[in-house]
Amino acid sequence: MGKLEGKTVFITGGARGQGRSHALTLGGEGANIVMMDNLVVDVPFQAYPGGSPEQYEETQQLLEKIGVKFVATTGDVRSPEDLRAAVELGRSEFGSIDIAVANAGILLALMATGEITPEYWSSTIDTNLTGVFNTIQAVLPDMIAQKSGRIIATSSMGGRAGYAHAAAYCASKWGVIGLIKSVANEYGKYGINANAVCPTNVNSPMLHNEQAYGLFVPDVEHPSREQAEERMMAMHPLGIPYVEPEDISQAILFLASDAARYISAEVLTVSAGMMAMNAG
Repeated sequence: MGKLEGKTVFITGGARGQGRSHALTLGGEGANIVMMDNLVVDVPFQAYPGGSPEQYEETQQLLEKIGVKFVATTGDVRSPEDLRAAVELGRSEFGSIDIAVANAGILLALMATGEITPEYWSSTIDTNLTGVFNTIQAVLPDMIAQKSGRIIATSSMGGRAGYAHAAAYCASKWGVIGLIKSVANEYGKYGINANAVCPTNVNSPMLHNEQAYGLFVPDVEHPSREQAEERMMAMHPLGIPYVEPEDISQAILFLASDAARYISAEVLTVSAGMMAMNAG
């Protein structure tokens, strides 16, 4: 029997990357999966393409292959209505939502704080922070009614530090941590645990593009992947440039499982040792 047998998990951003990995990992432990992704390929200021319909279909095929029960829908985490509809779909299919993984997020093109436009700021905050808030609001009624639930939000090591030319991203990820701690404080009396996971660099399209490489090699106009990876390795005492999506999924599985039944309001970093050089 899997660690999440009979539970239903709601995951945002399921088309690829971490979201896909979370769906496969948690589904492989017996959970029913409810997924949502907006499938928007071109977002203003975004330096890499978003998840595509083809990638979302591939995620579903992978779930089918390992025998996971799931439903998949399209929606935007910036829309409370879309999230409520996704949760209602999951409830009608599986009965209730037991675990929510607020995973959807974006990293926009690098920009100095003084150059950030209102549109750029809103694009980041509305997805990375308000999207997590909307997700939590959508699942709280089920969790309160059943007096149990797990809420796990993806923050970032950018939520424990301030990166140059990524002020909006860092602000959004710091905000996720504050939001999660407040939710844990308010809703613990209903048996609801709320935690955040802070990954370091993750092997995904969000990382592998020239704009993101510029975070690590700001002194080179068009940094290569090799140049960026050399700098990334120097950030991590374990000597790797980045972790895999599956490494984050295992952290989320732990927080979703009975092994973490009394863990709440915590921030679990998957940092390859980067926290050794970070006081946050």
